[in-house]
Amino acid sequence: MNQHRASGVLLHPTSFPGPYGIGDLGKEAFRFIDWLTEARQQLWQVLPLGPTGFGDSPYQCFSAFAGNPLLIAPDDLLQRGYLSRRDMAVPLFPQERVNYGAVIPWKRRLLQAAYQQFITQKPPGAFHRFVEEESAWLVDYALFMALKDEHHGRPWTQWRPELRDREENALIAATERLHDVIGFHYFQQWIFFEQWLRLKARANANHIHIIGDIPIYVSMDSADAWSQRRLFLFDATGRPEVVAGVPPDYFSPTGQLWGNPIYDWEQMAANGFAWWIERIRANLRLYDIIRIDHFRGFYNYWVVPGDAKTAEHGEWRDGPRTDFFDAVMAAVGELPLIAEDLGEPDPGVYALRDHYRFPGMKVLQFAWGSDARNSFLPHNYDKNFVVYTGTHDNDTTRGWYEKASEREKDYVRRYLRVDGSDIAWDFIRLAMASTADFAIIPMQDCMNLDSEARMNTPAVPAGNWVWRYLPQQLTDGIRAGLAEMAELYGRTPFPPQQPTPSQKASG
Repeated sequence: MNQHRASGVLLHPTSFPGPYGIGDLGKEAFRFIDWLTEARQQLWQVLPLGPTGFGDSPYQCFSAFAGNPLLIAPDDLLQRGYLSRRDMAVPLFPQERVNYGAVIPWKRRLLQAAYQQFITQKPPGAFHRFVEEESAWLVDYALFMALKDEHHGRPWTQWRPELRDREENALIAATERLHDVIGFHYFQQWIFFEQWLRLKARANANHIHIIGDIPIYVSMDSADAWSQRRLFLFDATGRPEVVAGVPPDYFSPTGQLWGNPIYDWEQMAANGFAWWIERIRANLRLYDIIRIDHFRGFYNYWVVPGDAKTAEHGEWRDGPRTDFFDAVMAAVGELPLIAEDLGEPDPGVYALRDHYRFPGMKVLQFAWGSDARNSFLPHNYDKNFVVYTGTHDNDTTRGWYEKASEREKDYVRRYLRVDGSDIAWDFIRLAMASTADFAIIPMQDCMNLDSEARMNTPAVPAGNWVWRYLPQQLTDGIRAGLAEMAELYGRTPFPPQQPTPSQKASG
């Protein structure tokens, strides 16, 4: 990506503190950007920002294009006059965890109150421009969400056949019948995009680049699967013939059964990968750099029968490979892309990655199970990588070390010449000092937290995506430690004595 050395923090917006039960795009998000600037970091990585479905996973969203209304900041709606102080009465939510069962209905009622006030006023021109400019995905998404409400949340494969199969007269009638609900979803998306792009502008003004995340697959229960059915391997009733996953691996002895529908790559190639091109364009508007989750799926991908209970028994099929990336780059230009190339090693995956000079990923927690030839040890990789202490799918570094084998612990201590008492920051230093162009540290490791702060445990269906930090945990000491390492290892955006853009503005 022709980037100089940089470092940053992995933190999803749901983890921001605040009184509303879930992190949002309000003042704590802006406080984080200022803190990150003072910590002399240049990167902020987030998880997918789409509207989450069952299980609350950002990797299983109702749309590959829409934003998550749960991230909308209520304080902004108050300032716009769409909410009153009375509307803003907040239940007593837990501060260190997201209770989605309580937050979702409360936030929805709040957003509905804001929408009711919005429609009593003359909608601003910015709203109409947004609806027009985003209509290619927004119209289908809003109708999809309205129909899900009408069908009490059931997936689209269980809707009435004429709606499931998108018969023209049925869609026209539904659009007229659900006009107000559709407008509500337009409103939520307009507010989300305005708030996110304002936050992104603040980050970019402070020379912070945002790394977004594109899951290679979409959710089965999504507007994309429903509205673009011809692009997937579905049967006549819309049920998947095969679904996605990975065979047995580090995370699960029976593999990971994701259940996502599989693309009909021949059909996608026939129309020039148009849907994917628009998806990437949309993400490049939201982010400065994009990480493709499960990059290897473009080389080859694991499929299992649609009715399988585990991912153990399946087959590898060839992905679109260079045909895909050549078409995308011809349409959008150079791709600032990070390839999530983890999993079982495959020379073909690495060759595809290296053909386009996409940086791959190195995770320090994976480095200690063998010997000095382990590819995740820093002495074995070159500059064009992004090194992580751990990712959202890993335990925190402190939690990992506490559970590691004695052999692994001994290797860590001897390699780093440490006693293991401050392992999270030992790993941070190792990542920062490495030759990798980018170093990304999960906020949980910056805060030296144990397994209670883990974001996600793959193949475990409950208890994920709930971690939040408290305001007092974003300390001056952590900021100073990151700043010192960024300067020490050449990852700073400015010389040590040069003021940041925020400091210049305030001065």
